[in-house]
Amino acid sequence: MPRRWVTAVACLLALVALACEGGGEAGRRPSRGTPQPGGSGGIAALGDSISTGFGSCLVLTSCQRNSWSTGDGLRVDSLYRRLLDRDPAIWGRAYNHARPGARAAALEEQARAAARDRVDHVTVLVGANDACRSDVEAMTPVAEFRAGVDRGLRALRAGRPKARVLVVSIPDLYRLWEVGHTDSRAVRAWRRGVCPALLADPTSTAPADRARRAAFRDRVAAYNAQLAAACRAYGSRCRYDGGAVHRVRFTLDLVNALDWFHPNAAGQDRLAEVAWRASGLGT
Repeated sequence: MPRRWVTAVACLLALVALACEGGGEAGRRPSRGTPQPGGSGGIAALGDSISTGFGSCLVLTSCQRNSWSTGDGLRVDSLYRRLLDRDPAIWGRAYNHARPGARAAALEEQARAAARDRVDHVTVLVGANDACRSDVEAMTPVAEFRAGVDRGLRALRAGRPKARVLVVSIPDLYRLWEVGHTDSRAVRAWRRGVCPALLADPTSTAPADRARRAAFRDRVAAYNAQLAAACRAYGSRCRYDGGAVHRVRFTLDLVNALDWFHPNAAGQDRLAEVAWRASGLGT
């Protein structure tokens, strides 16, 4: 390929990445509604790369316009867009404080940022990175995971006590291995180091590998139980999705074709649909 073509392609990809990132200062999205005085009436997303729309555009970077929670693009009917459709005169801005790689320990800082935004709704989706470590022994202990979630929720309650909080269960990543370990494209991508605690040696049937995957599945179940318990402890302003997102039967056509792990735009739209029903906001 001529050097000038290489340069042009590189520039195009860089522009796409910047467009997909879509977040200004503090991950803010442009408003489609009329902000309330004092900045109230918005929604904020806390958590990890799933809520940033990572991998849902053309490159492996955050693409906030496709976020199931705060996205304002046309391909995903996000919670933000649904709230605007319900009452555009009330809803102000959407803020995305989720970060790729974030674990439960990061929620406290993210929650403080959401409180400063003075939003009325907050979504929490975290835990995949606590499980997706180098091996089972490196996964975040369950008690430590819960402590991180509790710190985040306490910070949110202290700064924005009247906000409604939706805590979403961790997607069924073990299901992703089930449907993808026989697909050569997914296997090639996973061998580059995607979620090794689950996806290392994805085609192996050795007892040790089967035990590792089972331990991963059990750890995610334990995290989800703690998310539910933490939400109950928070009080009436918090709602857990009841495991609805975890029950989504993901197929490979709902994940991107680069890492075969993160939801694509269709996957983000499916998450938004399920989370919206579980939130009770549409009733």
